[in-house]
Amino acid sequence: MIKIIDIIRSDFNSDNRGGHIPIDLQVMAAIRYWGRNEIQDDGADIHGFSQPTLCQICKRVARALAAKRPVFIEMPTSFTDQLRTMNKFSEIRGFPRVVGAIDCTHIRIPKVGGPSGQYYINRKGYYSLNTQVECDASLKINDIVCRWRGSTHDSRIFRESRIKQRFDDGEFNGRLLGDGGYPCTNILLTPVLNPRTDAEIRYNTSHIATRNTVERCFGVWKQRFRILLSGMRCSLENTKTTIVALAVLHNLAIDFQDVLPATDDDVNNDNQPDSSENQERPHQERSDQNLTRRVFIEQYFSTPNQ
Repeated sequence: MIKIIDIIRSDFNSDNRGGHIPIDLQVMAAIRYWGRNEIQDDGADIHGFSQPTLCQICKRVARALAAKRPVFIEMPTSFTDQLRTMNKFSEIRGFPRVVGAIDCTHIRIPKVGGPSGQYYINRKGYYSLNTQVECDASLKINDIVCRWRGSTHDSRIFRESRIKQRFDDGEFNGRLLGDGGYPCTNILLTPVLNPRTDAEIRYNTSHIATRNTVERCFGVWKQRFRILLSGMRCSLENTKTTIVALAVLHNLAIDFQDVLPATDDDVNNDNQPDSSENQERPHQERSDQNLTRRVFIEQYFSTPNQ
């Protein structure tokens, strides 16, 4: 906790709001609320101040943490860092040249009014932000996008994201792994829908085990901050800021070796593949996309234990 306070202390010193409440108490109150998902009235009472005060404290702490996003949420850029990331992924099940696993998860939000409110309703029937996360083998979040409405398909979020543009520009040496909701491309590999050969089966087995890191990331992240499981209660803009802040805290926890195991109950059902996933795919795979994957499978999975 002291390390977290030191990281954002300068932001608090430049902000005169917060009155007489010490910075350490403000940070602890906000993290306790996010972690335990307490009723704000109860959480505020525990610390000896009002519910509106706790609400404002959470906003301030979230803004201060989100401002540190460029420092604590970043892709490996140097060749050495990318090679280290690829080696860690390869240790899981032998899948080569992977620099990240990507997926989306729905964060529940309060009802959104107005003509655009309907677009925040996801396929499960509740209001949400569809949040894209890319993580590494240690479950650290390396990229996050949390501005899209719940009805938006995962593939569109990725197609219009900055991370895709960076891959298209050749900034990274490896590839991403995604589920069947994404189109298979030369920068993002997906499973074979109907594997027929031993090589395709080996590819799928390795792919699923390796890509599962992003599901485990969601599980640990939501276990650590239970408010992500039950849903946010603040305004839409504050919700987006808080999600980024919780991603920063998640990465800091990993840096500080505060490791939590992911359990089945902590992985939101929205992250689990279902029979409708492929039916919702907006694109049919082109022959060149199939060729990219076939060449990759032939190169790395044509023989057992290759």
